[in-house]
Amino acid sequence: MKSFLLKPSGKDYIWGGTRLKSQFHKELPLSPLAETWECSVHPDGPSFAASGELRGWPLPDVLAAHPEYLGTSPSVQGGGLHLLVKLIDAKENLSVQVHPDDAYAYANEGGQEGKTEMWYVVDAEPGARLVFGLNRMMTPESLRSSLKRGTVESCLRYVPVRKNDVFFIPAGTIHAIGQGALVAEIQQSSNLTYRLYDYGRLGKDGRPRELHVDKALDVADLSGAQNPRQPMRVLRYKRGFAEESLCKCPFFEVDRCLLNGEGVVLPPLPESYRVLLCLEGAGCFYEGDTPLHFHKGDTIFIPATADELEISGGAEFLLIRG
Repeated sequence: MKSFLLKPSGKDYIWGGTRLKSQFHKELPLSPLAETWECSVHPDGPSFAASGELRGWPLPDVLAAHPEYLGTSPSVQGGGLHLLVKLIDAKENLSVQVHPDDAYAYANEGGQEGKTEMWYVVDAEPGARLVFGLNRMMTPESLRSSLKRGTVESCLRYVPVRKNDVFFIPAGTIHAIGQGALVAEIQQSSNLTYRLYDYGRLGKDGRPRELHVDKALDVADLSGAQNPRQPMRVLRYKRGFAEESLCKCPFFEVDRCLLNGEGVVLPPLPESYRVLLCLEGAGCFYEGDTPLHFHKGDTIFIPATADELEISGGAEFLLIRG
């Protein structure tokens, strides 16, 4: 079996909850457990091979030993894995923040990547919402003034969220995941976050958490024109399987898949690796005669060198490619 399970790194940010442990069986010694970095080569939180002959290896080391796993597409050649897949449990509101694009990050953050991302809402408590941009056009001066006066919350666009919603968050979009949302986040491999506003909260050290207002205003879209509407989605059915496209952008493609049967075939994809994130149910891969079982909460790395895969079971999962 060329495909293998992944074990995530975790983050215990102060706004996190317990659902990643109780619902997704993430056995990490952190409390709270705010995020799991399911597929990551980022030095701030790499994931690890959890099955196969390289079990226990950090994913960056696996890919360094087997660069052919990434595929033949020009978009994955020469630069490694540019993707980061997370699960995020927001027991409290996340900070209002913004991320830079590639050009700004490269010029101002030592050649790092920017951060465009997508959210798939795995679960949402009643009344959950998120911040998506501003509710009117502003200037850097007027937004800075609002931050100083403590009135910035009245300038934010709040969007109710429900399970199965999808949001594409281009770099430069002011945003925040709200209390009660559990989200799968697919993003560029970057940990650059410019915190604009944090509700006056104190960090674990008892001090106000750091803000990055100047950099945030350098990169933020202040037009008030960002569009938080749901994309058009069409399920495509075949025997035992249905799929729909959630997002296609220059950095990643994401499909949502519903499995309810046996003998469903995933054809080889030599141009790119794929990542499977199981959100409900369970299933089994067969690559030749070798099985690989997966359950809710599991993440599988499918190398570009994988042969035809036959899947059976009853599951909902995201299938992601770089």
